[in-house]
Amino acid sequence: MCGRYTLLADELEVLREFGIEQPIDDFQPSYNVAPGQNVLAIIHDGRQKRAGYLRWGLVPSWANDEKIGYKMINARSETADEKPSFKRLMPRKRCLIVADSFYEWRRDGEERQPKRIQVEDRALFAFAGLWDKWEKGDKKLFTCTILTKEANGFMQDIHHRMPIILPKGKENAWLEIGGQTPREARQFLESLETEDLKAYDIASYVNSAKNNDEGCIAPLA
Repeated sequence: MCGRYTLLADELEVLREFGIEQPIDDFQPSYNVAPGQNVLAIIHDGRQKRAGYLRWGLVPSWANDEKIGYKMINARSETADEKPSFKRLMPRKRCLIVADSFYEWRRDGEERQPKRIQVEDRALFAFAGLWDKWEKGDKKLFTCTILTKEANGFMQDIHHRMPIILPKGKENAWLEIGGQTPREARQFLESLETEDLKAYDIASYVNSAKNNDEGCIAPLA
């Protein structure tokens, strides 16, 4: 799964890395991005790529209660083309969720050791995501979820699941809105190679989403 991550780059770096032309309203780096927060995402509106904020935790357009979003921070890519919450989003409501590392907790008996995980050869990257618009009365929400897959060899020792990190050069292909079926979108994700990752131990300070400073990423002495 993916339940926390970081985005420490500045706005200019994000715009340059992902080829975004318009500035990002209310851009805010974070050492501890958590579910329920607004997260930086990139969509394609049919004319151009746009960066803005979506709430993390998908609320499907047909949902009666927005609280369902707290249970839908991740979507299993292996079944996303079949599940009612994600199937219709796979071909046409895809997004990039921008990050530069993510956190995972390695379980050792009763202990859980937090780790910060980064892509080996690049600072900024994007998770594959899905988004949706929900309306009820006068309330309107734009929300998202991060797609996950079985852990690769590196991640297996830490957790059995991992977020899908789009390889450099594949981000635009994920955003393209075309004639793909939900199954073809899933197959695209399955075809992606996993980039090399690296990780180091950090303190349990990161466990609280209220903590959002350099202490979250400080290597454990």
